[in-house]
Amino acid sequence: MNWYDLFRGLHILAVIAWMAGLLYLPRLFIYHIRNAEVKAVTDVFKVMERNLLRLIMNPAMIAVWLFGTCLIIYHVRFMEGWKFFWEPWFLVKELGIVGITVYHHFLAVRFKKLQRGELIGTESFWRKMNEVPFVLAIIMVLAVTLQFWQN
Repeated sequence: MNWYDLFRGLHILAVIAWMAGLLYLPRLFIYHIRNAEVKAVTDVFKVMERNLLRLIMNPAMIAVWLFGTCLIIYHVRFMEGWKFFWEPWFLVKELGIVGITVYHHFLAVRFKKLQRGELIGTESFWRKMNEVPFVLAIIMVLAVTLQFWQN
């Protein structure tokens, strides 16, 4: 069994699920805000938002961190040791991971406020915020695949 490839595959699948949620939840916020005056519609969005966050996004984020940590441990024990850990490309990925995790929690806080009926921003704001995870993903993928500034 090639554990590294297994962890890498599971990590990639978890990233896909997490990114799908990070890109879709702000879209749901937009539709929710647009229909704020129609309780029957907002009730549906509340359920969709809750299920997306709790059943897909949170487990996917945990899986990303878990399998990413497994990859690091495997890499350290059986491959290059700690050498890669301080490479510029890996530091960029680490910052991206922290950024995307902070963004996830930012969405979760806004979700809770929206569930209580509080204002969380305009449609225009959420259209702009919807680009954040994709930009971070582009940076992280390029950092890993190109391994720029590698020593």
